[in-house]
Amino acid sequence: MAQRLDTDRLVLRPWRVEDAADALGIYGHGEVARWLSPAMGHVPDLAAMRLLLAQWIEQDAGLAVPAGRWAIERRSDGRLLGGAILLPLPPGEEDLEIGWQLHPRVWGHGYAGETTHALADWAFSQDVDEIFAVVRPGNTRAAATARRNGMEWVGETSKYYGLTLQVFRLRPADAATAPLLPNLTAE
Repeated sequence: MAQRLDTDRLVLRPWRVEDAADALGIYGHGEVARWLSPAMGHVPDLAAMRLLLAQWIEQDAGLAVPAGRWAIERRSDGRLLGGAILLPLPPGEEDLEIGWQLHPRVWGHGYAGETTHALADWAFSQDVDEIFAVVRPGNTRAAATARRNGMEWVGETSKYYGLTLQVFRLRPADAATAPLLPNLTAE
């Protein structure tokens, strides 16, 4: 089960099936979903989202620490803003992927960076030496977020998911020197 993590503005907590309506608004949104395949297909409706959340919760119970999936909730009002992951990358599951998916209405507020720092700090406190973000070519927003958060571009590979992906790496020393970006726009 994912460990609850708190930041100044966010609570990263385990998913609950009751999050389905808000989660569908994120994972069913075209601007988010287009970058998730093939790891995750389009979520067509509320029933499918409930089923997917139940599967995530069940899978998380069997993951080794620090891996997991988190709901990203804004501390000030409890609003669900997105989701985040620390998961072993296929095919060999020797690399740990960090990822985040936020509703487009909250893009540009620094929440992805805050999430990245919280998850990286958690992973590194559990003796993880490096984490990776894999980004589909063309997803300039995700690539820019990875770079802003101290992640180093290490190249492209087709090792993961059978796709050519850009790979970014973060190590503890890089995370320690990366600035935690403040709120970038008014909320």
